[in-house]
Amino acid sequence: MPELPNLTDASLSLHKRVAELTFERDDVRNALTGTNLVEDILTTLDWCNRTPQVSVLILTGAGKAFSAGGNIKQMRDREGMFSGSVLQIQDQYRRGIQQLPLAIQRSEIPLIAAINGPAIGAGMDLACMCDLRIGSTATLFGETFINLGIVSGDGGSWFLPRLIGQQRAAELLFTGRLVKAEEALELGLLLKLVAPAELLEQARELAGQIAAKPPHAVRLSKRLLQLSQRQDLADFLDQCAVFQGMSHHQPDHLEAVNAFLEKRPPKYEDS
Repeated sequence: MPELPNLTDASLSLHKRVAELTFERDDVRNALTGTNLVEDILTTLDWCNRTPQVSVLILTGAGKAFSAGGNIKQMRDREGMFSGSVLQIQDQYRRGIQQLPLAIQRSEIPLIAAINGPAIGAGMDLACMCDLRIGSTATLFGETFINLGIVSGDGGSWFLPRLIGQQRAAELLFTGRLVKAEEALELGLLLKLVAPAELLEQARELAGQIAAKPPHAVRLSKRLLQLSQRQDLADFLDQCAVFQGMSHHQPDHLEAVNAFLEKRPPKYEDS
């Protein structure tokens, strides 16, 4: 069992290659600003990349909200990352919350958001940065920056159109309206919609299906998904060929083939 990192405002567990990160700031609806949640997520992502015993990470919130995003009282009072000159504010964004989408893009394992309640502003953006999203009837989305006279400073307007298309993303970005769970499922924001009591069970079941696959293939598949967003087809196919060559030389590949032919459960190594 690898040693877990020390976190401040979140808790982390690991069971059968599935890591689970829970935001523990229900007092501020798991806001990403004015708490240590961004730092905790960054620490966890780095730990997951360096820990071969982890194949998938679930992110969820304790309490009523997944994440309320930015702390609006701090915005009003010009505190924290919302204080200072234009130069200072942009620097605080670049060195603060913008490290989150960059770290998620560097993630070497699949990320599942178990969205237990409202995911508003940067909280919605965080959910959209994940590979898979499972919601409950309590889930509520809101790309609400425009309602406060600001823009999505953490890259939400980059992720959202790639997830639901340019026109639907434009409508949500320009109106700032709230999206209930049923519509979120129709839009493609959610993979699955379940009862609140079943949310974590369903997320863990999905994570378990991923964690049961050859660990090296999971990580290489995640890297290919990331590369597909920024490479042209010819360069991407070259990378696929290299990764495939790597895979053919992995012991887990032979174990998977033998287990299939012998009709038995496979047993994979950690790396």
